[in-house]
Amino acid sequence: METLRLFDFLPSGNGYKIRLLLTQLGIPFERINLDITKGETRSPDFLSKNPNGKIPVLEVQPGQYLAESNAILIYLSEGTEYLPYDRWQRAQVLQWLFFEQFSHEPYIASPRFWISILKTHEEHQAEIEKRQQQGYAALRLMENHLQTNNFFVGGRYSIADISLFAYTHVAPEGGYDLTPFPAIGAWIDRIKSQPGYIDITED
Repeated sequence: METLRLFDFLPSGNGYKIRLLLTQLGIPFERINLDITKGETRSPDFLSKNPNGKIPVLEVQPGQYLAESNAILIYLSEGTEYLPYDRWQRAQVLQWLFFEQFSHEPYIASPRFWISILKTHEEHQAEIEKRQQQGYAALRLMENHLQTNNFFVGGRYSIADISLFAYTHVAPEGGYDLTPFPAIGAWIDRIKSQPGYIDITED
């Protein structure tokens, strides 16, 4: 089997999702770091792999590339404990993946990018405050769910948790206060105790 190649940017939560799952699955991979702050994903070479010019991209075999972090999570978790076989639970996982991409990630990740990665907090202050309103709405929804559930689907750790964990656990880097969300805090601790857990900073 060819070694998987992951085109990634280390601080990226979307890239971290894939690194975390690959590590927990015990699948070896080669990581190619591309600095998005320097436009390295806009080169003709990378755009030939993903015309959308974004990481992560997984090369599953020579010349075959898969983009979009949650699509990669589904691809890698097929037939594993991280993606339920049951039709209803599987649909619930997809429901949370869609929620993460449309109602969570745009509002949690962007402030972090401006504040902690680009260091352009003042320039984007108005937009940060606007996005944080939606971000806190997403966190409240998650908190309500986690008050009666240890994990997001079926009472067990899945790619739904990986997807939502990636940016939630670093939300304070985007100016968020997680102290009003004790159920999220307990869930974050449960994720960190999972076998094969790696930190977002681990290369």
